[in-house]
Amino acid sequence: MTIDPQATLDHFRGQLDTVISAVMALVDLESPSGDVERSRAVTKAVEEMFIDAVPSIGIERVEAAGYGTHLVLSIGATATGSFMILGHTDTVHPVGTRSKNPTRIENGLVYGCGIFDMKANIVLLAEALKYLSASGEPGAAGIKILLSCDEEVGSPTGRDLVERIAGGAASCLVLEPSADGKAKTGRKGTGMFSLSAHGIPAHSGLEPEKGSSAVVELARQIDRVQAISDLALGTTVNVTTFHGGSASNVIAEHATCEIDVRFENSSEAARVTKELSELTPFDARNRLELSGEINRPPLERTDAVARAFDRARKLTAGLGYDLGETKVGGASDGNFVAALGVPVLDGLGVRGSGAHTLDEHIFADDIPYRAALFAMLIADAAERA
Repeated sequence: MTIDPQATLDHFRGQLDTVISAVMALVDLESPSGDVERSRAVTKAVEEMFIDAVPSIGIERVEAAGYGTHLVLSIGATATGSFMILGHTDTVHPVGTRSKNPTRIENGLVYGCGIFDMKANIVLLAEALKYLSASGEPGAAGIKILLSCDEEVGSPTGRDLVERIAGGAASCLVLEPSADGKAKTGRKGTGMFSLSAHGIPAHSGLEPEKGSSAVVELARQIDRVQAISDLALGTTVNVTTFHGGSASNVIAEHATCEIDVRFENSSEAARVTKELSELTPFDARNRLELSGEINRPPLERTDAVARAFDRARKLTAGLGYDLGETKVGGASDGNFVAALGVPVLDGLGVRGSGAHTLDEHIFADDIPYRAALFAMLIADAAERA
């Protein structure tokens, strides 16, 4: 199904106030990761939104113990050859944070906790599908939409679901926030590790020589850990937290630090993991213990990803809009999809800023363009099916 770019853009310009109201209502339903009841409440609201957009839409709720509800929506054929749309309903903001960043409109910006990452884009997707549903058959290619509830904490229950749905997909669109309006055609992979040192406790005043400090041991290890980075290859290894000791007059028996790892290719992930696991104590009386793992593989800019971006850029040209592309250090559930060989176009969300902060907002004037882009990408996928 081919749709007219200007007519589509004009439609969403005319719906701007309605769309902003819907966005603000969804943002006001706070849903921090791990809050089961609020997750279920926001999922119910989203479900009703999509049923209104496409009455024939298929609904599957997947309960996630300790997190809430993942929502899987199906339109049209669902066999291999369908395409996937990926997003999430959870946010990083604790309940009550909206009192510090209330949902509001100021100087063309729409503020709210979780509005940019990424509740506004859920509403825009529903509006795009509603527009297509009124115009024809948006699901001719078969669409699977997954809105997970634990993406912000690493997808401990969502990853298997992401990979199951991605296994039958020909391509994937990810509704994560854009970077200065640009789509993301590359994302680094991530690893989360914890390094602990176990020492020998002793009274720091009476007999310090009988002790061996875990704090000193781990502090000396930090330079080794940071040196594993290779900035030329885009690999960063950073100690981000450090805790140790039990009292001011005790030689520390235990200390631990967290290590954040980012990388652009799988070979670097293997190298970093190996070097971290081979760290040895400076003091032979101490013992080191490494835990953690590579959490998300990288989303690499393959030829298929480049082609997907080129198609999207041509579509936005019809809107008088230059999409642009970028590569970022942060990861998303799109990384899991990319690792399966499925072409992923990420960061398609409405332009904004302040993700995960008390300044989180989106640009109101970008809403019609992004909603039109969503509609055109879906229609394009249906036409090529």
